[in-house]
Amino acid sequence: MRVVITGLGCVSALGQGVNPTWAALIEGRSGIVPFSKSYGDHPGLQFQGPAAPVNGLDLSGVAARFGAKAMASLDPLAAFAAVAALEALSDAGLVDDPVLDTRTAILFGAGSGGNATFEEGFSRIYDRKLGSVHPLTIPKSMISAPAAQLSMMFGVRGLAFTISSACSSSAHAIGEAMHMIRAGRTDVALVGGGEAALTLGSWLSWTALRAMAPDTCRPFSAGRKGLVLGEGAAMLVLESYEHARARGATIYGELAGMGASSDAHHLTMPNPAGSEAALRAAHADAGIPLDAPTLISSHGTGTVLNDKAETAGMKAAYGAEMRDKLVIATKSTHGHLIGGGGALEFLIGLMAMRNRLAPPVLNWLERDPDCDVPLALEPTPFNGDALISSSFAFGGLNAVLAAKRV
Repeated sequence: MRVVITGLGCVSALGQGVNPTWAALIEGRSGIVPFSKSYGDHPGLQFQGPAAPVNGLDLSGVAARFGAKAMASLDPLAAFAAVAALEALSDAGLVDDPVLDTRTAILFGAGSGGNATFEEGFSRIYDRKLGSVHPLTIPKSMISAPAAQLSMMFGVRGLAFTISSACSSSAHAIGEAMHMIRAGRTDVALVGGGEAALTLGSWLSWTALRAMAPDTCRPFSAGRKGLVLGEGAAMLVLESYEHARARGATIYGELAGMGASSDAHHLTMPNPAGSEAALRAAHADAGIPLDAPTLISSHGTGTVLNDKAETAGMKAAYGAEMRDKLVIATKSTHGHLIGGGGALEFLIGLMAMRNRLAPPVLNWLERDPDCDVPLALEPTPFNGDALISSSFAFGGLNAVLAAKRV
């Protein structure tokens, strides 16, 4: 059974909504800015550096539909998800459609739960000595909260859950939803993911790992120094082709395949053999030849080790056929959304394929022989009919999505 994409929604440092996001990408505008945050008057409870925060989340559309009271129970992670989901379902023309009640699933991907809610609880206990936390701390912070909130908001009574596989979470969610539709278990799936990790604990943890860039994100470039944290969410509506065609839906592309693998190697050090296996499996599942002209929406974190390993995996999979590929790396604009990155990067890849135009990789300085891939360093026409979107996570958990133009 063919699976197609009929709705898109997103929010990130690039803007709220698919159209503002696409405009920022093509204009080469970056959401990475100098960022600082402090907690009270404690000199040790502050951080600063480059980040890609969501600037002024507009919840008015969600609040108008579901009420201001509903907004009070949302951690930023669930709030990002709600905004993106409302846009995606509206785009697909499925808000209030009976199919949401009977034949729709929700699969959401996140690397962590409600970081801001956890941190508020710790502040109440350790800083303000209040001796208790807010009664909604568990419901707001649990990693399944976005899926549960979306189910309640939109009246989705089918299967709803969260997949957590670090930076591959939302790509895994999208791929598994595709398999559900193929198997006839559901007609429609609301899928995607997000992250809201611009908190003190998260920041200090990534800093301790020595993965953070002091300047900006420079995927595949000489002089790259690490990742830049971002936040936001991206949601997509998947449908069986028959269901979409019967209702005359706009189709952004066909989700034609998924490749998944595990490195079985190391918690933080990627193995190119794992990414190669996932790439090959995605092409095989989608029936896209390895030598087909293909747009690759890369994982492209900007870290020294990961970009080198990703390049090695691509070259092992494609060999001389890399010359027929065009690589984008949009973390250079919206930062690393961790569990939500795969969904946003797949969405951007779909827009690029639909518009026949690849957005530029920003912040690139000069060629690195270990990362010599055909990058789009300026808005670049792309007339191929295939998209590969890669997510390679800590723990060696890999997910690659393959799409075709319809």
